[in-house]
Amino acid sequence: MKRVFWITLLVLGTSVVGTPTAVNAARLKDLADVEGVRGNELVGYGLVVGLEGTGDKRGSAFTPQATANFLERMGIRVDPKELSLSNTAAVIVTATLPPFSRPGMQLDVTLSSLGDAKTLQGGMLIMTPLRGADGQTYAVAQGAVSVGGFSVEGGGDTAQKNHPTVGRVPEGATVERSIPFDMFANGQIRIMLRQPDFTTVTRVQAAINRFVGQERAMAVDAASVILPLDPELGASPVHLVARLQELEVEPDMPARVVVNERTGTIIIGENVRVSTVALAHGNLNITIRSETQVSQPQALAEGETAVVENTDIEVAEEGGQLRVVEETVSLGQVVNGLNSLGATPRDLIAIFQALKQAGALQAELVIM
Repeated sequence: MKRVFWITLLVLGTSVVGTPTAVNAARLKDLADVEGVRGNELVGYGLVVGLEGTGDKRGSAFTPQATANFLERMGIRVDPKELSLSNTAAVIVTATLPPFSRPGMQLDVTLSSLGDAKTLQGGMLIMTPLRGADGQTYAVAQGAVSVGGFSVEGGGDTAQKNHPTVGRVPEGATVERSIPFDMFANGQIRIMLRQPDFTTVTRVQAAINRFVGQERAMAVDAASVILPLDPELGASPVHLVARLQELEVEPDMPARVVVNERTGTIIIGENVRVSTVALAHGNLNITIRSETQVSQPQALAEGETAVVENTDIEVAEEGGQLRVVEETVSLGQVVNGLNSLGATPRDLIAIFQALKQAGALQAELVIM
C-alpha cells in the first residue's frame, strides 16, 4: 500500500513541474483517438517447416493435408496419408494492419501452434496469406520464427521455459493492399475518448473551442466531440488534428478501487473516500495434517495388513481489535488509515468489500 502512495506522489510531482496550469493535465492524443484511425486484425493459416522432430505428429490430420495442398501448388502430388511430418507444424498466423498502411510496409506477425508440436524453435514460416474480416488478402507473411523459450526431452525428463509453441516473425509480413479510408470525408473531425466520461468530454470541448477561438466543437455524448471542418480555421485538416492532439486536458478520474483476488493486488484511485466506521478484522486459520500409518499383524497371528490414515485438524482464530477509521478526504489519508489496521493485501480486499456493503466506501469497487 505504501508503494501505491509514493508512486502517486511522484506522478503528481512530475505533473506539477511539466504543466503549471493543471496538475493532472494530459495531452489529448493520450486521452482520445480520431474516429476511424484504428488497426485491423489479420489472420492466416500456415506451416512452419525445418523443425528438428518437434513438429506435429500423426494425430494432427490437418497438417499432412495442408502440406499436400502446398506441394500440389508447387507441382508435386503426394498422398497426405503417406506423409510423416515431424519437422512441420501447422500454425495460426495473426497480425494487426495499422491505420494508413501502404503496400510494401512491414508488419510483425505472431504464430501459434494449432496441433501437437512441442516447439516452434528453429522453424521457418512459409508463405502465408493474411486475410481481413472481409476475406480479402492484405499481407503475406514469411520468415524465420523467433521463440522466447525452449522445450527439450531426454531420458524421460522434460525441461521447458516460457511458451515455445508461440513465436514471432519480426517484420515478417509485407502489406500487399491498403484499406481505403478518408477520415475527413464527412466534413468533420470526431474525437473519441478512450474512457468515456461526461466531465472529461466537456473539458475537451472547452479546450478545443479555446484553441479555435470560436464555439465550434460540440460534445455529442460522453465519449465523443465533433469539430466541423471550415476553411476559416486556417489550417489543413492533418495539421489541425496534429495541433488538437497537443492540447492539454485534465481528465476527471472516477473514484474506483480495483482488486485482484488471485494475486492480492489492490489499486486505489485518487478520489476514493472512506466515511467514519468502526472496523474489526480477524483471521481464521485452518490447518489439516494427514499421516498414513501401516498396521502390520504379527507373524503367527491371523490378520491382514491395514493402512490407517490419522488426520489432525487445528483451527486458530486471531482476534481482531475494534478500531475506528476516521473519515478521509485524500488518498494519503485512506492509505494511512488502512495501514494502521496492520492488514495484509488479501485482508484489505475483504475489508474493501465490507466497506462497500456498509456504504462507507464512496467509490466503485471492481473485482477482477
